[in-house]
Amino acid sequence: MRLVIATCSVTYSGRLNAHLALATRLLMVKADGAVLIHSDGGSYKPLNWMSPPASMRVRDPDAEQVQAGIEQVWTVAAEKSDDILTILISEIHHDSSHQLGRDPGLVKDGVESDLQRLLAEQIERLGAGHSLIRREHPTPIGPVDLLAKGPEGTVAVELKRRGDIDGVEQLTRYLELLNRDPLLAPVAGVFAAQQIRPQARTLAEDRGIRCVVLDYEDMKGEDDQAPRLF
Repeated sequence: MRLVIATCSVTYSGRLNAHLALATRLLMVKADGAVLIHSDGGSYKPLNWMSPPASMRVRDPDAEQVQAGIEQVWTVAAEKSDDILTILISEIHHDSSHQLGRDPGLVKDGVESDLQRLLAEQIERLGAGHSLIRREHPTPIGPVDLLAKGPEGTVAVELKRRGDIDGVEQLTRYLELLNRDPLLAPVAGVFAAQQIRPQARTLAEDRGIRCVVLDYEDMKGEDDQAPRLF
């Protein structure tokens, strides 16, 4: 990866046209051909960029550009379209290259599939007397995360990391279909999540759906064992 801090202006032309006036910015040139222009604000998102596959050509400025104080011209062209990113550099303040090596990729922890697996293994967290029937129980509108047997009948469980109204609506649709099956009915609903928004809890309880908040760290067995008063 090449990192260049430069005073520059940037023009993007093609499917859209955009221009960045002269300012000092960070230019990132990645090994895959991507070029990104960052400011010192705006969080992680670049101000403009060219996605790979792309090719970059660096040339000296023409006479008119020299008069305007331009030292270098970068032209980044997309290989699969007519899009062109043109960077006019007035001054380079820093220029370095780094070999980052192969990246193993992001491993996500605590996604809904992890919650589903753990709750299936620890179905008693729904209460005493529960046993798992199956994961990913199919319905015509999609699979129910968990189907369980409770003391009072069948239980359909919808799992979310953050429980919102959309999740309650989704579970409501599943329950409507499942309760048409005489082999399963009556089917009660459980909305389980690491966090449940107050509006979602209100809607769920109004529809007779029980809410369960899951402690993911505790489910993984990583919860500390320090004494607690409550």
